Amino acid sequence: MQDIVRKSKRGDRNLADRIKNHEWRLFKKRRIRKLANPDFTIIASNCVGTIIYHDLGVPFLSPTINLTIGMNDFVRFAENLREYMEEEIVEIKDEKDCPAGMLGDIRINFVHYDSFEEGVRKWQERKKRINWDNLFFIGSERDECTYETIRRFDQLPYDNKVILTHVRYPEFSSAYYIKGFEENEELGMILNYKKQFLKRRYLDDFDYVTFLNSAVKKP
Repeated sequence: MQDIVRKSKRGDRNLADRIKNHEWRLFKKRRIRKLANPDFTIIASNCVGTIIYHDLGVPFLSPTINLTIGMNDFVRFAENLREYMEEEIVEIKDEKDCPAGMLGDIRINFVHYDSFEEGVRKWQERKKRINWDNLFFIGSERDECTYETIRRFDQLPYDNKVILTHVRYPEFSSAYYIKGFEENEELGMILNYKKQFLKRRYLDDFDYVTFLNSAVKKP
């Protein structure tokens, strides 16, 4: 009898997982169909931009793929983007667990690359694809991000920018509050899935398709 009960529970869990995964695929397909601006460049401080490209199934038109940049460096990088794109990345060796290099005074952490050489090669390839007429900037309130960092990010001379934060900052038009990290000192891992029935990441609270579509000029 106990074996029958265990098998029944296991079957219920498998069915629930299939339903969740099917709904998750439909959710992502709806976002893809909604996208009206597929030729965009996201300059991101971490892998949020990479995941957005991957979810929408569009080419990586950005060098900031599979890497991280500390938020203070990232703001400085964004303030002088064209100048930094002319710089060469110089390898640095330290105690970090990933390959890293300096782009002028900006530290680049190639967190999802096996070697510094691979990271630089991909950076060089993808920076040539930047769509300078369709730029989007995404920051995150982590990696030594302070209130002053958010203020400087908010003042960047770009229309299409957002910084994802762990609490509300109504004084900054570019700040977007992600629920679930209010007790933390900074934004948590928003690429993690929430503990709920529907399969959703914390990132999915941010409607990034609407954000990207906002740059499309209406007839």
